[in-house]
Amino acid sequence: MQIIITPAQKSWPRDFQHLKAELLTLSPPGAYIHHIGSTAVPDLAAKDIIDIQITVDDLTAVDPAGFLAAGHRQSEHTSDHCPPGMDLAPADLAKHLFVVLTPRRAHVHIRRRGAFNQQFPLICRDYLRSHPVTAKAYEQIKQRLAAFFPEDQDAYYDIKDPVFDIIHEGAMEWATRVNWTEAAPD
Repeated sequence: MQIIITPAQKSWPRDFQHLKAELLTLSPPGAYIHHIGSTAVPDLAAKDIIDIQITVDDLTAVDPAGFLAAGHRQSEHTSDHCPPGMDLAPADLAKHLFVVLTPRRAHVHIRRRGAFNQQFPLICRDYLRSHPVTAKAYEQIKQRLAAFFPEDQDAYYDIKDPVFDIIHEGAMEWATRVNWTEAAPD
């Protein structure tokens, strides 16, 4: 799949809301949903894919059959990457990942409440929302990577992921300073 970074779209929050209703019906009791990733940051260019995080108390309570029956594809990626220099337990990186193709493309990340990988995208999203200069620099990196590697997702992510790990380090310091707490579900 070609990597294309598009200008921020006003429809992204609305698209998220349309997907949220169905995803909640497929989720275990007590699950809640956040809009994450670049499409959740106002005015940030991104791939035109809505990233959604479903938070659950227990990953084993997720029924993949319900997502598959709804026409979503299950990804083989069952773990997020561990930032360099961190020693995290596999449970802090475990997830389910589904790809929604209709009514619009979305990636649904299902993660355990309180796990590192559940907090990581929320802190980074909130940090980018409150730091527009950092967000624009990140946008520029993604645009340039897509220009250099339009057909090579591995190369794109081999560079983008460590850049985001650098952003995360700043986001963690910011989160501590402002006494960040997880926002209510979107």
